[in-house]
Amino acid sequence: MAKRIFLLTVAINFLFGIPSVLACTNFIVTKAASSDKSVMITYAADSHTRYGAIAFYPAADHKTGDMCEVYHYENGKLLGKIPEVAHTYSVVQFMNEYQVAIGETTFGGLDSLGRQPGAILDYGSLMKIGLQRSKTAREMIKVITGLIEEFGYASSGESFSISDANEAWIMELIGKGKYEKGAVWVARLIPDGFVSGHANHARITTFPFQKSNNWENPNQTVYHSMDVISFAKKNGFYKGSDESFSFSDVYNPLDFGGARFCDARVWSFFRKINKEIRENADYTKYALGQFAYNQYLMDGSKNPNGFVSNRLPLWVKPDSPVTRQEVMAAMRDHYEDTPLDMRNDLGAGPFKSPYRWRPMEFVVDSVMYLNERAVATQQTGYSFVAQSRNWLPDPVGGIFWFGVDDADGCVYAPMFCGVNEIPKSYTIGNGSMITWSETSAYWTFSQVNNWAYSRYNLIHPEIEKYQQQLEKQFATEIEIVDIQASELFKENQSSAREYVTSYSVFTGNKLVSDWKTFYQYLFMKYIDGNVKNSEGQKLLDNGNGRNIPKAPSQPGYGKEWEAIMIQGTKDRLKVPLE
Repeated sequence: MAKRIFLLTVAINFLFGIPSVLACTNFIVTKAASSDKSVMITYAADSHTRYGAIAFYPAADHKTGDMCEVYHYENGKLLGKIPEVAHTYSVVQFMNEYQVAIGETTFGGLDSLGRQPGAILDYGSLMKIGLQRSKTAREMIKVITGLIEEFGYASSGESFSISDANEAWIMELIGKGKYEKGAVWVARLIPDGFVSGHANHARITTFPFQKSNNWENPNQTVYHSMDVISFAKKNGFYKGSDESFSFSDVYNPLDFGGARFCDARVWSFFRKINKEIRENADYTKYALGQFAYNQYLMDGSKNPNGFVSNRLPLWVKPDSPVTRQEVMAAMRDHYEDTPLDMRNDLGAGPFKSPYRWRPMEFVVDSVMYLNERAVATQQTGYSFVAQSRNWLPDPVGGIFWFGVDDADGCVYAPMFCGVNEIPKSYTIGNGSMITWSETSAYWTFSQVNNWAYSRYNLIHPEIEKYQQQLEKQFATEIEIVDIQASELFKENQSSAREYVTSYSVFTGNKLVSDWKTFYQYLFMKYIDGNVKNSEGQKLLDNGNGRNIPKAPSQPGYGKEWEAIMIQGTKDRLKVPLE
């Protein structure tokens, strides 16, 4: 009976828990922490049902009485309507024309706070509407929290990365459920020179409590709902002192999955750029889901509530300035060269795959096991690196580097935040998760990625080489576009917008066309377990001019996997001696 109950619990977790809470990864890089002094945030929209495309909302003027329809970000359901403002700014997916950008990860949190009757605004609509109404990151926080207070919050707990050309913030909020309208929340400014991140678990612990939110004070580095602590105490979620209150530990209590499936992704990024995280065994244990409950936390402060004491810090200072290429590489991470590296166990198969098909947990002989949840994952709909640069005019300074499908095999295409339109290959409506389109970016990149999954260690190195070549090319081109667009901006802002639009549209569409040709090359080269001879991306013939290839190589499964294959087969595969 106990075994049956255990297996039933596992099934329930599969159906109602894991898919809804283990998606999305965000990294945050402040101005002084980046090599070119830009502010960067990242976002991976991970969902088995999410299609990779760019929503574009042009700037617009509205009349008194106009209403904004609010649609659920995930299922498309109309949630309701709210009044429009007089003017809304243009938005490219999750970055607006003023270089304000936002990303999110869902942490869920306390079950009793996950649903709010009558609420209109879910997290996705808040992101879109907030961008349409904000010129800075601070204003974005004010707009979002004000909308929630007025119209309620229709999602579970969320962490947000919010940035502009000068600052980057992390904001975490959770609704008040059936108890009250609205949400409790905390927002913290990431200190300049530091990096942060979040991945489906709340990360803000203790914080300096403020008497009020002074939105006009540039020196205020913390904002929060005034009842963020009192609400928890009133409803029995917390009984300690105000000074030791931890938003994360109270509203999203830490468990094994919160560390291993979620915060481990942040740890993997931190350890690449910070020596202390890399060398401190306590942080490694935390990422593995091995908790300590010491009297003092890692920063030396007291731990009167007995919370997990070896948690990751909210932010770290990188050993050296972080480049955009390093940030993009972080979005392509599978725990390589860490204790969680997936390339070397039997699940990797003969071709060293760093991927594991879902579900994330499975049971063998009544024991539950896991598949690692890395940053780069097969179910990503799209990801981006939003880069804001304060030395350029806003429509030119913001670049929305956008990629579709698995980030490991995407190419981040540059979309300037001041564009008037987006490439057709990336538009919403050009294909869907259940509709094929030959011209869509998503299906083009998905074809290449899924082909690579079949023999990862052979095919993916070619993808990575071409990926780096194209992204380096874009970076070189942008140096020229920046200069020309900035000069145009001084004379005519509309002309500057048209110029960056032309570049973004041409580049995006050409990328998809080139990648489609690349897929055709890869498919022909690696078909049927063979590897044809090639130079660059051209397949070679046998020298007779009749389009007959040279004899292909046949690498097979490799010696290591061949030895594994004969285990347990006795003599069935043995070839007898003559």
